[in-house]
Amino acid sequence: MNESGIRILDGSTFVVAGSNGDLDPSNKFPTGLFSFDTRFLSTWQLRIDGEEMTALSVDDVHYFEARFFLVPGGATHYVDAKISVIRQQTVGGSFDESLTVLNLGGESTDLNVRVDAASDFADLFEIKDVGAKRGTSYTRLEGDRLRLGYVRDTFRRETVISSSHPADMDEKGLTFRIHLGPHASWTTELRVQMLGADGRDIRSNLQGEPERGRTALHRELGEWLAEAPELVCDSKILSEAYQRTLVDLAALRYTTLQFGRTLPAAGLPWFMAVFGRDSLLTSLQALPFVPELAATTLRVLASLQGSRQDDFREEEPGKILHEARSGESAAFEEQPHSPYYGSADATPLFLILLDEYERWTGDQDLVRSMEPFARAALTWIDEYGDLMGNGYLSYQRRNEDTGLENQCWKDSWDAISHEDGSLPAFPRATCELQGYVYDAKKRSARLARSFWGDSQYARRLDSEADDLKERFNRDFWLSDKGYYALALGGDGRPTEVLSSNIGHLLWSGIVNADRAQRIVDLLMGPRLFSGWGVRTLAEGESRYNALGYHVGTVWPFDNSFIAWGLRRYGFAAEAARIAEAMIDASEFFQGRLPEAFAGFDRNLTSYPVEYPTACSPQAWSAGVPLLLLRTMLGIDAHEDHLQVDPVLPKSIKRIDLLDIPGRWGRADAFGRARPIGRRRDRSAATVAEDIDGTP
Repeated sequence: MNESGIRILDGSTFVVAGSNGDLDPSNKFPTGLFSFDTRFLSTWQLRIDGEEMTALSVDDVHYFEARFFLVPGGATHYVDAKISVIRQQTVGGSFDESLTVLNLGGESTDLNVRVDAASDFADLFEIKDVGAKRGTSYTRLEGDRLRLGYVRDTFRRETVISSSHPADMDEKGLTFRIHLGPHASWTTELRVQMLGADGRDIRSNLQGEPERGRTALHRELGEWLAEAPELVCDSKILSEAYQRTLVDLAALRYTTLQFGRTLPAAGLPWFMAVFGRDSLLTSLQALPFVPELAATTLRVLASLQGSRQDDFREEEPGKILHEARSGESAAFEEQPHSPYYGSADATPLFLILLDEYERWTGDQDLVRSMEPFARAALTWIDEYGDLMGNGYLSYQRRNEDTGLENQCWKDSWDAISHEDGSLPAFPRATCELQGYVYDAKKRSARLARSFWGDSQYARRLDSEADDLKERFNRDFWLSDKGYYALALGGDGRPTEVLSSNIGHLLWSGIVNADRAQRIVDLLMGPRLFSGWGVRTLAEGESRYNALGYHVGTVWPFDNSFIAWGLRRYGFAAEAARIAEAMIDASEFFQGRLPEAFAGFDRNLTSYPVEYPTACSPQAWSAGVPLLLLRTMLGIDAHEDHLQVDPVLPKSIKRIDLLDIPGRWGRADAFGRARPIGRRRDRSAATVAEDIDGTP
């Protein structure tokens, strides 16, 4: 089956099916029906009189629903097919399929309709090695239900299959023997329930969420879309991308047991779980549009904040988690993801989101309730994060077997390298981590001063941030290159490669104002800017690969934050160029920007080449149009008012964003085209004053 497949989802539950609606087991890609990291159906195959189905068309109705129009057999049956089939699949609490068989001919017919069903109960982490399972599988026929099960000690998962039309059931599926008169039809409703340890629906069992049918899912989506700001613009591409963003974020909402509210899961199919970094960055992108995502993200991550030292999970007091899983491998500690804390950036990002959330919403109660968690996070940065004792946040995994080697956002093994391609020594202090810490301390100083009643603590945080900025601009700056090192290794040697990480330094505010122009010129120059976006690693570096995961591809989320940083330093025209490139690219992905695409130059390819295994939808890619809208319109919270300073790309003449929620209630932002060159309407001194002050 094509790995792209047909995907429907609802939070933690998702289906990846073939073009005909079948689920075929794969040991390379997570095809099947999944919920909470367990595959509940690995096989779901429809046959009529022994023939498999061929798709005539597929209607991706909603993110939780798909409709397949099929005929039995191959292409030779198309012209005079006497039988057709409609499969409508929905994922909510359960997996439901409405199966309709139509007799298109003028004579009666008898048909054997067969649905093969099986489950390997694979953990998402063991898709490539399902045969190594240690528990016991079982199959039971229970009257009108087929029960598939798996048990290992106290870990139990079951799949229960039933039909509204009587079926002959056996241990491998259901058979319907039907008679259809001329031009008649036959329908049955198939239901697949996913049960947890106590025999209840897995989502009720783990989330406290009752089963929801198609009507409830439609209502929820309608309410979500109605609450979001309305976009009116003259760019059809941007309008479609905005609508797709809202729908994808609705699909990726992950309802938590603790609060019954939703935060963004990271992405389909591999990362439908709580991810610290991804949820925080997505919440930042979406804050002016759906601020409730940020509130839940903060509460959930605070509730799971590290409280002890645990090498296996890489947990430490005050640390914000990287990832939390619910499958078998996590339950039996074969993977450290229950939860896992191997992320150096989630902790400062938590503090950044907390401050930005208050700026937008004015929710002082949440800020005050978060004080102990914020203080613990700041303590972690200073006491546990400074592994080299040089005042910089760095990382080195303590779980040598299954921990992540790189614990920044570029977390693939070869993402951080020297010019000659060799890998730096551990611990590693990447440049953007220092920017995040600077921003986090500046923002936390404001919170301490305004809400926690601790002006002494605020002065200390301000002083520490100022000292960090001064040292960073001395130690990370490569005077012979004219840019910042990607990282400092454990041996003190800087990695002198040119990367997109320097763009994150702009949105954090740690770049000295007199160096901003040089950084912007590099970001927008031919080595980094492909025409479709900023590459993760500059062309010409030893490890550069246009299709390398973090060493040459273009990541839309990365570009959205770079654009935000450009606006912060007054480079509105350059921010608009990045926004325009991302919007142009989205057209080739039907409005849904993928996790990453190739770094090939736009002059070489007239379309962006998709990375072969990119997640789609992915939360922080879904959030890109939102942050780009914020950047293009120049919207920001200023006391109790919405500040607007639009600079649009040359291809867009009008953007109206209506009913933007915030501490002001609801407000509108209007953008109109105006001549733009290199927009530097603020002096370097003004930029420096803004950057060194409050964000």
